[in-house]
Amino acid sequence: MKRCGLLGEKLGHSYSPAIHAELADYEYRLYEVAPEKLGEFLTGGGFDGMNVTIPYKKAVIPYCAELSPIAQKLQSVNVLVRREDGTLYGDNADAYGFAGMVRASGVQIDGKKTLVLGSGGASSTVCAVLEEMGARSVTIISRKGEDNYNNLDRHADAEVIVNTTPVGMYPNCGVSPVDLSLFPKLEGVLDIVYNPARTAFVLQAEKLDIPYMSGLYMLVAQAKRTAEVFENRDIPDSETERIWKKLSEKEQQLAIDNIEEYYYHQTNVKFILHACSYLSNKAFLNEY
Repeated sequence: MKRCGLLGEKLGHSYSPAIHAELADYEYRLYEVAPEKLGEFLTGGGFDGMNVTIPYKKAVIPYCAELSPIAQKLQSVNVLVRREDGTLYGDNADAYGFAGMVRASGVQIDGKKTLVLGSGGASSTVCAVLEEMGARSVTIISRKGEDNYNNLDRHADAEVIVNTTPVGMYPNCGVSPVDLSLFPKLEGVLDIVYNPARTAFVLQAEKLDIPYMSGLYMLVAQAKRTAEVFENRDIPDSETERIWKKLSEKEQQLAIDNIEEYYYHQTNVKFILHACSYLSNKAFLNEY
């Protein structure tokens, strides 16, 4: 059995083992590796395939004998495969995952003015995909750049906004990187955060009746592409949809099961927002 997994410095909870168990029959474990041990881990030969997450997507590049064209372009690797000669091949499935998320959302990119919140590694991948999909313009919003959160008014005509920051990610639920009401021409909202499944960012989009999608679909889509690289075979796109729906239902049920925990914190507005969201899910699932 192939030895595969997820490499990072601090991983915590991850959906990846459950997703990969749905996709293929190989061992998939979580590997937390300290920076000073990274080289030893990569050269030790203890794995056949590996997903790579922060902070190592660039750090693993010097250990690769070859990069795929997309990994070379982005200078970011999130898939490693050990070849028969023992060398490492680096690929990037994040771009594939985000492109799949955009298509599944129904949000149109071609000819649109887009804003990308955040300037980290995920931002560069998202920008590359948006440009490839024909966006009229792609502007990065960062804390200290020329385009920042203090002059958003100059981009009030934005039509699509993508969040690549960790703002709103568990445990800091209930906060949003921007107020979507500032963008009257907005046609689509995409958030690569997948925990919680519905962030304050996408909840506001839902309230404003703006098409949106959260990052869980991207996670599943990139896992599907990773499995194809690990196994050197094609996997039907329908598998992405199937697994995404299965995980989404599980997320909704977890929310319902923990609704009382959120009510205990109802003095904090952010918890009220999520409690309302979870009750909405409960009504949808006929769980009264």
